[in-house]
Amino acid sequence: MTRKPEAIARMLRDAQTIAICSHVNPDGDTLGSAAAMRLALKKLGKTVSLFCDGKVPDQLAFLPGIGEMSVPTGEEGPFDLMLAVDVSDEKRLGCCAKLLPQCRHTAQIDHHPTNPFFMEENSVDGDAPACCILIREQLAALGIEPDRDMAICLYTGISTDTGNFAFASTNADCFEIMSELMGKGLPLAELNRVLFRERAKPQVLLMGRALNSLQYYEGCRIAVMKLTRRDFDECGALSEHADTLVNFGLDTVGTRMAMLAREGGDGAIKFSLRAKEPDCVSDIAQEFGGGGHPQASGITMYGDLDETVSRVLDAMIRKLNG
Repeated sequence: MTRKPEAIARMLRDAQTIAICSHVNPDGDTLGSAAAMRLALKKLGKTVSLFCDGKVPDQLAFLPGIGEMSVPTGEEGPFDLMLAVDVSDEKRLGCCAKLLPQCRHTAQIDHHPTNPFFMEENSVDGDAPACCILIREQLAALGIEPDRDMAICLYTGISTDTGNFAFASTNADCFEIMSELMGKGLPLAELNRVLFRERAKPQVLLMGRALNSLQYYEGCRIAVMKLTRRDFDECGALSEHADTLVNFGLDTVGTRMAMLAREGGDGAIKFSLRAKEPDCVSDIAQEFGGGGHPQASGITMYGDLDETVSRVLDAMIRKLNG
């Protein structure tokens, strides 16, 4: 654990123009972190720009100020500081890495245990359940009291990265912060419905395709699902609609590891890996150039869908039987 909220706070106070960058294929934690930091820094009179290599999912469009997020061309700037939030390594910056030469200083706040500390200043705690846990600490270091909009951002990040407070990573910090956020007027019932119960029609159709592809291996201990480019096209679905589908495989009684492999429009095969404690998939992801958390990791590979799935499955079987 190397939390450095005071060091990051000094860099933020010294900077006037700040680029906040989220990770590729953004989720609730990276966007909630970015949106909360934007609101806080605006209160301090800073000029803040939000960047991400990827579209903000429709499901997260309610985040205050998130409409200002854009995909960088590399011509923006210069900036006094780049702040990456919830970005596990430089590759996960995607095209936001183009901004690095335009930034005098760089810093990051992250909670991935595989983070290689790739910025000038690194506040990283691999044991934190969500990056937004660290963002709340960062706000305190800046002397900023969260308001209702910040509460919405922080709740979004914490709840989505803990599986609605169901994952083993969920700890007392989550509930201490939630108590505070509720006191800020957090519209909990409304946000919970949007984040965890409502699904767009294309996502429901894609869920059917994923479940129809479901296969079990090693006596049901491993669940594998695959989605082709044709599945997405015929369902009218976007990549974001597949983000949580891997959990359906892991929910099977007796299953210890699950994989969802999906074909991307750019020829990439994106893998979502999940495990139940004490099993771990982050080392499997690292074997193929990916990373993440012990029970939730990702990989991007290129090649034939079935061939790449076979390679990752073999690694999962070796790990399970090792």
